[in-house]
Amino acid sequence: MIPIRDTIASKNYPVVNNTIIGINVVLFLFEMSQGAHLDRFVYIYGLVPARYSMPQISSYFTSGQQLLSWLSFMFLHGGFWHLLGNMWSLYIFGDNVEDRLGPFRYLVFYLLCGITSGLSHLLFNLHSNIPTIGASGAIAGVMGAYLILHPHSKILTLIPIIFIPWFIEIPAFFFLGFWFVLQFLNAAGSHGNIGGIAWWAHIGGFVFGIVLLKIFLALPKTGISGKMRRITAKRKTHRLQVVRPGGLGKDPHLYGTIDITSFEALAGTQKLINIPKGFHKRIVKVIVPPGVKEGSKLRLKGLGKTASDGQRGDLYLKVMITS
Repeated sequence: MIPIRDTIASKNYPVVNNTIIGINVVLFLFEMSQGAHLDRFVYIYGLVPARYSMPQISSYFTSGQQLLSWLSFMFLHGGFWHLLGNMWSLYIFGDNVEDRLGPFRYLVFYLLCGITSGLSHLLFNLHSNIPTIGASGAIAGVMGAYLILHPHSKILTLIPIIFIPWFIEIPAFFFLGFWFVLQFLNAAGSHGNIGGIAWWAHIGGFVFGIVLLKIFLALPKTGISGKMRRITAKRKTHRLQVVRPGGLGKDPHLYGTIDITSFEALAGTQKLINIPKGFHKRIVKVIVPPGVKEGSKLRLKGLGKTASDGQRGDLYLKVMITS
């Protein structure tokens, strides 16, 4: 299953989340530039459990190197597809978690998820001399937090069947729950990260992500978060929106909602609405005039149901202004 996007729109630009993605990309390019020294680079800056459990190995590293690897390992990757998969998952789930926690708390939350995922890997692979790298554990923590915050969100998912791409919206609790069970089954049937994947880091990151989210939500908000939210607040909603209209009885008209911001209500905007109907989807352009009010209705002619006389009803979209 390949996640494409979720259905929860964030209200603020994910400044920290996007910055983390950018740092990962830059450090990956630097990592690839190491050439023949790549293995040595990964061993120094990756997380190697034996470096902490075996004195004969730890003696070759300074205290600074031992501490730094707990942070650096989560910004290195084993290849392009490893990087792409991790950053895509972070892009999908991270913005909503940052939206809830605020930029500063989200940054601390993300780093702690990565560190605790590394600790989980170390405990289950105490004498492993294989370096573990990647943001997977930290991102697993973000996914765990997303599960708690938006369990009923839908994840648009690509399921390739031979050569036929099949897109389906899966509830977040099922998608993430299935992902977690899969990690656990793989961890139980493997030994360390011999297969190249640190399963226990994923599990630890996911579990600690849920725990840390509960702790962070219980802490009082800082003034920094409030100021950042005012700066990063989005002025526009998504240009493409999914509308699932409904009707009553024999009424040929259909009714749905469209979300815009207060800025868009004042200045006017254009949206594309996706109207699913069975296995078919229709995309329609909607023009929202400037000065529109909350609760106003936009009429789209001929997009309703077909009446008994053969005439098509209309689609009415109720304007919802998000704060």
